[in-house]
Amino acid sequence: MSLFKKFFKGIIHNRDPKDETVKVKEEAKPKFYGTVPPYPNFNASSDASVLQSAIENKKVDVDVIVAILVKRNNEQRQKIKAVYESSSGKNLVKSLKSVLRSDVEDVILALLMPPAHFDAFLLRRATKGVGSDEDVLVEVLATRSYAEIQEIKKVFKQEYQKELEEVIKDETSGDFTAALLAMLNTKRDQNTVVDMELARKDAKILFEAGEGIGKANVSTFINILTTRSGPQLSKTFQHYAAISDLTLPKALQMELKGDIEDCLIDIVKCAWNTPAFFAEKLNRAMKGHGTHDEALIRILVSRSEVDLQKVVEEYRAMFERTLHEDIVNDTKGHYQKVLLALCGPN
Repeated sequence: MSLFKKFFKGIIHNRDPKDETVKVKEEAKPKFYGTVPPYPNFNASSDASVLQSAIENKKVDVDVIVAILVKRNNEQRQKIKAVYESSSGKNLVKSLKSVLRSDVEDVILALLMPPAHFDAFLLRRATKGVGSDEDVLVEVLATRSYAEIQEIKKVFKQEYQKELEEVIKDETSGDFTAALLAMLNTKRDQNTVVDMELARKDAKILFEAGEGIGKANVSTFINILTTRSGPQLSKTFQHYAAISDLTLPKALQMELKGDIEDCLIDIVKCAWNTPAFFAEKLNRAMKGHGTHDEALIRILVSRSEVDLQKVVEEYRAMFERTLHEDIVNDTKGHYQKVLLALCGPN
């Protein structure tokens, strides 16, 4: 919670939810805010051949491997994988595993997974072994669309022979489990038109559930925070601030404790400004001694074709230095090159 005040001071009071609404004509594509667009003049056969040479050289050419895979989008990488296997008779993932090591191996293999497979992998890793990685569970479920989550559930069952819902029930407990299952199974409203009366009503309900007499009503928070659209919640938060001396996140921080507190505050942050939410996580990953490489890889790979341009912008606004600068200071070698390439131009 160390960045709590910085996040909301810099973001929540200075952001108009309407700024996040992209209005496009029917059938027009929304503006691309990723950093890895489709590579022009793409040729899967040529890329597969160059990769095979780079892998099979006496001295493995990691620069070539990085240059090709980072500059192709995920759809193009899947085509390269298919052509590589049909032309060489070898599995590209296995071939790369045999020649790459450490963090550069992890990030390159992450880039080769289709998005739903990568998310399923993240959720499995977060729930495997002793305890669970609560931050990752919330991050994935709070920032993917209902359609994306349905695909993740399908892939999770195929890959791990278990239902994601059952794994979550086994590995978590109490209100935290209820919140995760709500995000997993509830179809959040996608309407970008704000219902002002509903926002006022929800703000009053949330105020009474959190700051009224007696224990906080967690189920009320879960219900509203997991069903309303981002723009709708943003307006609700504004109304909440008008009837309370506290912002909603601050009220949650005071009323709740443990996993459910962190979970609901993260949902609020995502609803208000998803790129700022990820910028904060990236900063945490590189703050202090050591680097949380799993977090760096997870976020940069998963947002590279979604909104990483916005994440980079928010990072500079929130921390008064660039994401590129911090990556240069915290990483090195080919691993650093991959991360910087994913971030786009400085």
